[in-house]
Amino acid sequence: MKHLGRRLFFVVLLAIAPAAHCVRAGDPANPRERVSLDTGWRFLNGDPQWMSPQLDYSSVRAWLLPSSGPLLGLGTAKPARPSGNLGSDIACVQPGFDDAAWRSLDLPHDWGIEGPFCQDLPGDTGKLPFATSGWYRKRFPLPAEDAGRRLVLEIDGAMSCPLVWLNGQFVGGWAYGYTSFQLDLTPYAKPGDYNVLAIRLDNLHESSRWYPGAGLYRHVWLTKTDPIHIAQWGTIVTTPRVSSASALVSVEVRAVNDTGGAVELTIGTELFALDVGGARSGAPVASGQPVRLRAASHREASTTQTFQLVSPALWSVATPNRYLAVSTVKRGDTVIDRVETPFGIRSIAFDADRGFVLNGEVLRIQGVCQHHDLGALGTAINSRAIERQLELLRAMGCNAIRTSHNPPAPELLDACDRLGFLVLNEAFDCWAKGKGRNDYHRFFADWHEADLRALVRRDRNHPSVFMWSIGNEVIEQWGDDSQESWKLATRLAGIVREEDRTRPVSSGNNGGEMGFNGVQHALDAIGYNYRIETYARFRAENPAIPLYGSETASTLSSRGEYFFPVSDDKTDPASRANFQVSSYDLYAEGWATQVEAEWRAAAAVPGYAGEFVWTGFDYLGEPTPYNSDATNLLNFSDPVKKEKMAKQLAELGRITVQSRSSYFGIIDLAGLPKDRYFLYQSRWRPEHPMAHLLPHWTWPEREGQLTPVHVYTSGDEAELFLNGRSLGRKKKGSGEYRLRWDDVRYTPGELKVVAYKAGQRWAEDVQRTAGTPAKIALTCDRATFRADGADLVYVTVDITDNAGVLVPRASNLVRFSLQGAGEIIATDNGNPISFESFQVPERKVFNGCAVVLVRSRAGQPGTLVLRAESAGLAAQEISFASAANP
Repeated sequence: MKHLGRRLFFVVLLAIAPAAHCVRAGDPANPRERVSLDTGWRFLNGDPQWMSPQLDYSSVRAWLLPSSGPLLGLGTAKPARPSGNLGSDIACVQPGFDDAAWRSLDLPHDWGIEGPFCQDLPGDTGKLPFATSGWYRKRFPLPAEDAGRRLVLEIDGAMSCPLVWLNGQFVGGWAYGYTSFQLDLTPYAKPGDYNVLAIRLDNLHESSRWYPGAGLYRHVWLTKTDPIHIAQWGTIVTTPRVSSASALVSVEVRAVNDTGGAVELTIGTELFALDVGGARSGAPVASGQPVRLRAASHREASTTQTFQLVSPALWSVATPNRYLAVSTVKRGDTVIDRVETPFGIRSIAFDADRGFVLNGEVLRIQGVCQHHDLGALGTAINSRAIERQLELLRAMGCNAIRTSHNPPAPELLDACDRLGFLVLNEAFDCWAKGKGRNDYHRFFADWHEADLRALVRRDRNHPSVFMWSIGNEVIEQWGDDSQESWKLATRLAGIVREEDRTRPVSSGNNGGEMGFNGVQHALDAIGYNYRIETYARFRAENPAIPLYGSETASTLSSRGEYFFPVSDDKTDPASRANFQVSSYDLYAEGWATQVEAEWRAAAAVPGYAGEFVWTGFDYLGEPTPYNSDATNLLNFSDPVKKEKMAKQLAELGRITVQSRSSYFGIIDLAGLPKDRYFLYQSRWRPEHPMAHLLPHWTWPEREGQLTPVHVYTSGDEAELFLNGRSLGRKKKGSGEYRLRWDDVRYTPGELKVVAYKAGQRWAEDVQRTAGTPAKIALTCDRATFRADGADLVYVTVDITDNAGVLVPRASNLVRFSLQGAGEIIATDNGNPISFESFQVPERKVFNGCAVVLVRSRAGQPGTLVLRAESAGLAAQEISFASAANP
């Protein structure tokens, strides 16, 4: 402990949790209601042709900015609302407008994912038509009893630049499509009558470097409270001291008095334990004496209570234990508000010499970066889709998520809290200088403070969130700006610390000088993107500052694709053909890093805390290395396709790029693991017996040709067999993370590896030569799911031969139908150049595999049967059940 002052750079002791959850409507003891507004909307893609197009950001800026006022700190001028009523001449915002011709739908909704794909659209945003405007309208009743209550619209995310009207009156809006925000509807609401919401969104081309989605893609809520109420995100739970023996839990409650006079209030909080399913204990584990508080008119007042818990159940990635703080506001003997705040108790620390420390123990960060789309669902949020992603990542050994490069959906953080994942919560992809013509830099000066405060206030109670990131690869790190970028970094980090001093502040930097130009002193930990050559210098010149890989590897591959010859040159053109990338996991762009190169560099740096790999899953858009229209024929190995494209090149002068999605993922867009999944598993789960062989062993055209065989295993040595004959036993050397037999000549039959650890048989894997396609195999991820209209079952489709061996190059078209109370909402195959609509109930398998997504119907439990049919193959069915309470 005598070295603590020198070595321990940043310590956080806190109790944290999901954003405050409110007691739901129908609780007689609480006047607060939170009602979902997800159902019953009307939608129009584009603007009505009779409307004047005067709703671009520059035209509405003065009307939008007042919505940010409640989030601006002291000393920042609050924007004033202009006089008049924005949009008073727009027919579709008026409550009497006839929207019967508009489309009926429920939220969350992403209009861009519906397509169609268009080759004329940019590949970097997935060739999907997100860049347009759209309108949503909803008619809903308000009971007469709501008179005198405060009525607030809460939008978890809207892409983008939402403008909101209620009953023909402009309410407000926001700019950043990822920020959760609220608007006060009270002055415009009509209790005892029907009310009409109208929301316009506007997405511009060149607003994103990946597919951003479009529409009201996250949940929308109506929250009803007394005029005297707990503020938005107004409970803050921390713990000044944490140990396995005891913990101090501090709960701050911020109350708002929106009445015309001062009031005397009583605020009290009780703590409950939560079980694995989120149900609270019958009796509180701690409660305190209620505190009296005087709240002035139209002011916010706060009070804090502190509790001591004996033998607390700590939150960790292995045991994500949680608690619930229930805070009650009374005026006299009357309960006027109550808010429930889940939280977890844990301590975190960054130690420059040891790395990341959770609850006093060193924990290696084994993280991935994630964009926010959910593959075939686009960006329309779905809790089960998120949960499935996390389950697949956990099985690989992943324990952390970086929300690249924007505020995440609340549901992601809730799932990470519950399942035990660390989260690096990121705010921006750019600051004042943009990367695209219409990206966030347009809003930065006006909105960065409000967006940062909204992010931190919403998420600071989550146990999963362990660090904030204020930006990613910002342009200010280059050129003359780099010498003064510390000033802006200090400003942004300061805003974060005003809202939360319990977590470190960081950023993702691909400019090496960010660790030496003063920015490192504005932050609490330095994250480097693809700068392994800078690690040693950074550690030598900054011995007290924690270091981690904020973005690593960016290895490229397509699931099940292998090209020859195999080279260790990461940019070898032979690794790319037919708009695919070889899955030998050796290939990357020049700026990127091979997986094993990152691991070797990290191992040489004391205190390296861990990494966030780019990326966990493939995502829509950004199809490196096929970002731009191709101008050569190296993309084609198939002679027929090559001849066709050569003719097109001669006629048109260019070749249209085929790719819709990325190649970076460890798991493909459909959620099917690539070979690289098992490379990370072998490193991140050393105690898990596993071995994985690549490539597949069905190469009729390669008889007698060199076909290198690689093995990923958590063992330390392995023996390879071809048709029962040993090809030798090999042992991993220092800095080696795979075993290689590069001189194998292809012979059909059985390829088998037996792995050993400490001399003992550990694991094995087999690849067999497949015959012709003969069968359809269906596997569902769950036998039972919830009949709530949102829960999903994922069914994996494999094409096999008569012996049940996957046919690894099959491309059969499979058609799907469903019996029972549910619907097929999407299909996918993980192929980056598949342009069939995600919504159609058919799909060509890609290298033998595809996935079908089935959604339940609300309130209709029962048995569902999915049928799969393909020409020349026997049809196959699989059944599963939806239940009210599975």
